[in-house]
Amino acid sequence: MRLARKLNLLLIFGVIMVMAAYAFVETRQEIVLSDADRLRTQQVALAWLGTLEAVWQQEGGRRAQELVARANERASIVTVRLVGLDGAPDYLPRPDLTSEQFAALANHQLVRFTQHDEHGEEWQYFYKSLEGEPPPPAALEFEEPLTGKQRFINMTHTAMLVATLAVILTCSLIVTLVDFWFVGRPLQLLRDKARRVGGGDFQEPLTLRQQDEIGDLARELNVMCEQLADARLRIASETEARMAALEQLRHTDRLATVGHLAAGVAHELGTPLSVASARAQLIASTDMPRPQVVANATIIIEQSDRMTAIIQQLLGFSRRRGGTVGVADVRHIITHTLDMLSSAANKAQVFVTYEPGATPLLANVDANQLLQALANIVLNGLQAMRQGGALQVRAETRHTRPPGDDGSAEGGYLCVTVEDNGSGISPDSLPHIFEPFFTTKEIGEGTGLGLAVAQGIITEHGGWIAVESTLGRGTRFSIFLPAATVKPEAAVA
Repeated sequence: MRLARKLNLLLIFGVIMVMAAYAFVETRQEIVLSDADRLRTQQVALAWLGTLEAVWQQEGGRRAQELVARANERASIVTVRLVGLDGAPDYLPRPDLTSEQFAALANHQLVRFTQHDEHGEEWQYFYKSLEGEPPPPAALEFEEPLTGKQRFINMTHTAMLVATLAVILTCSLIVTLVDFWFVGRPLQLLRDKARRVGGGDFQEPLTLRQQDEIGDLARELNVMCEQLADARLRIASETEARMAALEQLRHTDRLATVGHLAAGVAHELGTPLSVASARAQLIASTDMPRPQVVANATIIIEQSDRMTAIIQQLLGFSRRRGGTVGVADVRHIITHTLDMLSSAANKAQVFVTYEPGATPLLANVDANQLLQALANIVLNGLQAMRQGGALQVRAETRHTRPPGDDGSAEGGYLCVTVEDNGSGISPDSLPHIFEPFFTTKEIGEGTGLGLAVAQGIITEHGGWIAVESTLGRGTRFSIFLPAATVKPEAAVA
């Protein structure tokens, strides 16, 4: 009901301003009418004055006084008297005037004033001396009560005040009722509907029967909710399809990586297979003592476990998995990635260096997805060194801000750097390396998905990948991930 209060205050202010202007005009009119009444009384007095002057000159002062007395018997409001001035006969009463007023009458000036009697009533008095040859020592006195006029003015002011209060009360009541039925209640329903929309509820429509702007707004809100509900269903369906396509893309890239690792894995399996075969032939072809049989069997078991571990790593990397985000130590993920790619590095004659350090490097990540992203970048570096070389991996904590975000404060990020001394990337190709299916490798050596998948994984984790490359001298990939401050919970499967 805050709107009703505001409307009431504005309406009351407007009514007060209008009524104040009306009262001002009415008061001015009363003043004009009062002045007109006084002027009329003055004109009547002057008319009487001429008559009395003639009677005084022709018939004497007593005749003039008798004429005034007979006029007073017929008058009900105004009282007329003949009063004496200096040298007047004794039968004329002397007025209660000041010396200045007597001097003004002696100079034939009009004397007019008001005063209150003992009852508090206000009276108006006019005095004008008679003229003639010689000037008679008398003056005409007009006495008129102003109580009726003042009472009328007070009643007018009271009526205006009562009318103002009645208008204010009526308008306030009307505004309150209008606000409740046509504004307040519909706006409350609109507010509740907006809150439900904010909470994701687009189902229950808002029904307002009024045919005005608020009703139009309610109907438009219902249409908007229907469109939002349809859009949400469409976005959910598209998001589900996108996630499925993204997972399929990552799985395809993982299988492609497995294909690149196959030759190295075959080489890794060849050595333990040869050892196990030779030891088994010794056991089968000779009659050696039991301690030697046990020793050869133990060697066979160790080589079998080694082959099993290699195959499990390869199968585990190629298997589909759901995302599991948790706090993990990035050092362990890097170590596991390099172990998995060691055979490919040996085959490419690349010397890989990495020193984990003693301080944990914690990040809130999906360990398996981060492993895939690191594997793609490391494998990209191995393939860039066709004649062998060195690949260096470093991990450290840095204080920086995301690229293109100059307004944010610096934060703690984990930076994993993979640097090779291979062929490098040309300036023309550098802006396109994260585009899906873009590759500069020979046919059959790459799908163009590895770096695109790696960037998608890192971006989903709130990080980014920076690339520096010099053609013919090598490339440096820097992976930035938001640092975590709690103990690690996730591990690489």
